[in-house]
Amino acid sequence: MARPAFLTGQPHGLLIGGQWAPALSGETISSHNPATGEHLADFARGAAGDIDRAVAAARAAFESGPWPRFSPSERQALLLRLADLVAREAEQFATLDTLDMGSPIRHTRGSVAMLTDLLRYYAGMARGIEGLTAAPSMPDMFACTVKEPVGVCGAIIPWNGPLWASVLKLGPVLATGCTLVLKPAEDASLAPLLLGQLALEAGVPAGVFNVVTGLGAEAGAALAAHPGVDKLAFTGSDATGRAIMAAAAGTLKRLSLELGGKSPNIVFADADLAKAAQMAAIAAFANSGQICSAGTRLFVERSVASDFAAEVARHASALKLGNGLDPEIDLGPLVSARQLARVSGYMDEARAEGAGAVCGGARAEEGDLAKGFFFPPTVLSGATDQMRAVREEIFGPILAVLPFDHEDEVIQRANATPFGLGAGLWTGNVGRAHRLARRLRAGSVWVNCYNAIDPAMPSGGIKASGQGREYGKAHLEEHLETKSLWIATD
Repeated sequence: MARPAFLTGQPHGLLIGGQWAPALSGETISSHNPATGEHLADFARGAAGDIDRAVAAARAAFESGPWPRFSPSERQALLLRLADLVAREAEQFATLDTLDMGSPIRHTRGSVAMLTDLLRYYAGMARGIEGLTAAPSMPDMFACTVKEPVGVCGAIIPWNGPLWASVLKLGPVLATGCTLVLKPAEDASLAPLLLGQLALEAGVPAGVFNVVTGLGAEAGAALAAHPGVDKLAFTGSDATGRAIMAAAAGTLKRLSLELGGKSPNIVFADADLAKAAQMAAIAAFANSGQICSAGTRLFVERSVASDFAAEVARHASALKLGNGLDPEIDLGPLVSARQLARVSGYMDEARAEGAGAVCGGARAEEGDLAKGFFFPPTVLSGATDQMRAVREEIFGPILAVLPFDHEDEVIQRANATPFGLGAGLWTGNVGRAHRLARRLRAGSVWVNCYNAIDPAMPSGGIKASGQGREYGKAHLEEHLETKSLWIATD
């Protein structure tokens, strides 16, 4: 497979005010392929001073220059041009994401196709922003509401879907007329930088989209606390989300948080068990478990639990582990040595607490796998709700099978978590599906499917899984202010 043209061998700078520049410190960060250890590229290590420059550029672009005068149709046309450019560079984007964070090329190619569709969806939404007219009881008065862009937005994104998260943050910003300072994850910054390059080619005015790479504790913390940011969006762990909320409190900026999960996936004996077993493996192990909504607590009705666990393990064991550039590979590596150590630690503790591994259970080190951070899909047996591996988000390919006996019991256990991002429910009983879906405390509930997603359907969490929604009209509303307009007619 050809090396992406974006990997020129030269360090990548920060995109600030339409120009590429090194960090003020001159320092860089290196990116490495987690499957092989190969050095990929160096990029600027931005910090607080660089965030100041980017926020100033975003503020200037929001308040003056051509951007405030863009009509909805012009913003729509810009988004459509950007979508076409992303489609043009689809293979390069897919390869960059695979090299940078390990996800198999089959997965990243599919993601790019969905993201071009997402950009076109936001292009359509750019012309659908509307207020309402009211009928006030006051005499001789006309009243209406006007929707206006919230202003300068900041976004801090994770490493498990670099292009996906970048597009998801940028799309509504361009549709509504806001501006954006994006801080990618230091473990996977290449695709966001390429997106910045294409945004300039598409005609996004200088300062509307800025990309500041760097460490979370430096650039990310500065962006969260910056008084010049009107709205901040963060996707990542609940622990970091709490820190960002505290940092943002001093400025009272608007926040949207898409945080972690420990999602229940509930299987009743009357479900299509063959389909449910296959999908349970995908729900837990896709992207090597590095998905916030992964269904890692698998509740199975006791009468079928043993056989069902064996079938899930069979599907898991059949998944091919390896370098994601191979189109036959199902699962790539974990993103870093740090993440591998985290996953291994949870596995060791689960064993010490009495759980066993039906499959997987230890770092994969055969042949070329020894060069990377590979951990095979693991199905835990003998796990209990009290174990840390069952209670806490691992962000790795470990699935716990948990038998249950009746509806009330499983709903109580499924909801007994600080998280509330997603939940799955498998049953052939339509009444049960409606009844239990309403009782599950989660932002999304999938019945006889898992992780279904569409640009028109809002997605987000409750409880410690976050606040606010992405996708759909609700996502645009996160970037709009409502102004009440009164006009005396007499």
